[in-house]
Amino acid sequence: MDGQIRMRQPAAANRAKIEGVVLMQREFVEMRNGAYYLAGSRVSLASIIYEYRDGATAETIRENFPTLSLEQIHGAIAFYLGHRDEAEAYLRALEKKWEELQNSAEPADFELQRRIDEARKRSGYES
Repeated sequence: MDGQIRMRQPAAANRAKIEGVVLMQREFVEMRNGAYYLAGSRVSLASIIYEYRDGATAETIRENFPTLSLEQIHGAIAFYLGHRDEAEAYLRALEKKWEELQNSAEPADFELQRRIDEARKRSGYES
């Protein structure tokens, strides 16, 4: 060898070229406005990752996000698994941002909160 690394094209790709088949690749995750979303949807990648990490199957996630296809969900999971370090760093940044927003939020007006609590008690709804 002359010290150069030679890359061989996979056999399947060669067959596809010979047979005239076009191999297609689809992007399932996109960055919009500084956040990751499933391509063509309003569903955040974080939503899918959290469910997946909590043990939900792709089918269960599909039930919770009926606007998504199983293909989109599997694509998002594959993206997460293939970019785990980047995705985990992104989630940590989201959690930090959320914590900062919570800490900087003004506390609810005491009287308003009291009236909300009373209304909940009257309605029988208490969280």
